[in-house]
Amino acid sequence: MQYNVCMQQNLYTTQLVQIYGERLGRPTAARLENLVARYRGHIPTPTITDLTQRDALLITYGDQVRQPELASLRSLTDFCETHLRGVVSGVHILPFYPWSSDDGFSVKDFRAVDPALGDWSDVERLGRHFRLMFDGVINHVSAQGAWFQAFLRSEAPYRDYFVTVECSPDLAQVVRPRALPLLTEFDTASGPRRVWTTFSADQVDLDYHNPDVLLEIFDILLMYALRGAQFIRLDAIAYLWKEPGTNCIHLPQTHALIQLLRAVLDEVAPHVRLITETNVPHVDNISYFGDGANEAQLVYNFALPPLVLHTFRTGDTSAISAWAAGLSLPSTRTTFFNFLASHDGIGLNPARGILNPAEIDALVAQTLAHGGLISYKHNPDGTQSPYEMNISYFDALSNPSGGEELQTQAARFLAAQAIMLALRGVPGIYFHSLFGSRNWTDGVKTTGQNRTINREKKDRASLEKELAHPGSLRRLVFEGYRSLLAQRSANPAFHPHGGQEIFDAGPGIFAVLRTAPDDSAKTLCLQNVTGQSQAVALPQVTGKLAPYQTLWLDA
Repeated sequence: MQYNVCMQQNLYTTQLVQIYGERLGRPTAARLENLVARYRGHIPTPTITDLTQRDALLITYGDQVRQPELASLRSLTDFCETHLRGVVSGVHILPFYPWSSDDGFSVKDFRAVDPALGDWSDVERLGRHFRLMFDGVINHVSAQGAWFQAFLRSEAPYRDYFVTVECSPDLAQVVRPRALPLLTEFDTASGPRRVWTTFSADQVDLDYHNPDVLLEIFDILLMYALRGAQFIRLDAIAYLWKEPGTNCIHLPQTHALIQLLRAVLDEVAPHVRLITETNVPHVDNISYFGDGANEAQLVYNFALPPLVLHTFRTGDTSAISAWAAGLSLPSTRTTFFNFLASHDGIGLNPARGILNPAEIDALVAQTLAHGGLISYKHNPDGTQSPYEMNISYFDALSNPSGGEELQTQAARFLAAQAIMLALRGVPGIYFHSLFGSRNWTDGVKTTGQNRTINREKKDRASLEKELAHPGSLRRLVFEGYRSLLAQRSANPAFHPHGGQEIFDAGPGIFAVLRTAPDDSAKTLCLQNVTGQSQAVALPQVTGKLAPYQTLWLDA
């Protein structure tokens, strides 16, 4: 054991010297080891630590299901225990900390639970039956939180916690994820200061050039592991390190910091998995696997949502089949976090280079025609381009004003979900997808924010009444989804580290062969992506698939 600890100490020193140089790196390594020592041996190991085909994570807000006079996290837990035990294995609770904007992603206090939701005991209760994912929103904090308010007063240590810009450095190359100013001026006790605000004026960026910031954040993330997190989602991690004169995205220092965090967790909580959230082109996205052993165990498969939408819009699987055939993983310790919808919109950047500009424009046009909205980003040349399609995934696939039968719309939606469930990885299922929600346009009118369209909070009694009603959209979707998940869970061919082979079954059919890691099971997954019957002519099977039919066959 002492040998392993010494090895880790040497690794910490090497990585911190790489990031900060000798003068700061070595003393920071000693401080990090002291921090790690406080947690060593105190983070409990859960009964189940492996990932299997039984794993699927619900993505939800802590106040997603509301009941009168009951803390929101307790209502969510009751709902999940009643309806979702055996359906999903885990729950990603979107930021449940005190916050000021962006529906939780402007955090005021990383160490607390928002009192409006409940307390840490409520989080612990949810974790008794579900594996938990917590958000590490570590690129920025709320401008209204205690840290930044102390910065405004020029109080130590927080006066050095944030990225400030003096004079006129070269910021022309900085990648901008939103069409908002990069710098925001604040009045402080030391005079006006320009502060880096990647996402909004209420989300001020932390300065990882300061080792104190790094150690504070690592303490928080280790506390999350102590509180029961089995997955830590690194939100907007690609922007973590700022360096004027560069594009300030995917910088080597960012990867080095992730590697350092992975090394720390591997020592004191090896069951905790990192998952990186980087809404960027696919090649950049998968770079966060590192060498397969030193960075994230999972990355969000961001190209999948727009590609699936394109596939059903065109009735042609050519693009998604070619892309999926090229998917590879650097090791058996890594896999994809597959999803189609989330609390955010459908990102377009991950599809660029896979779909051509005309195909992306067609997705934008369909979104607008289906009642959705489009968010834009600034380009370095001063122009703007579509960045994200804001729409419920159900309505992205089916025009709410199109007059189609509800059964047809539900069949199309479940067919899209079946592609996601068939691919290698761990499924992430947004609450509103599991229960067939549609665009919440009234919410957008209230908040003025595009993303609100897919963030409606539900009254539990009303939701359960809809679920109990035969033929309702929510019941059609939930029962269909539950059936797919049950089939997946029972079949080791769908193991997240299993094999995957794409077949050409014609443009109207997506075909993938999944194989268990030990070769004990093989399943051929066929998906009709059109509203017409499609002939199948493969060595394993011949015949016809009905419109939007899903067929999973033992091979």
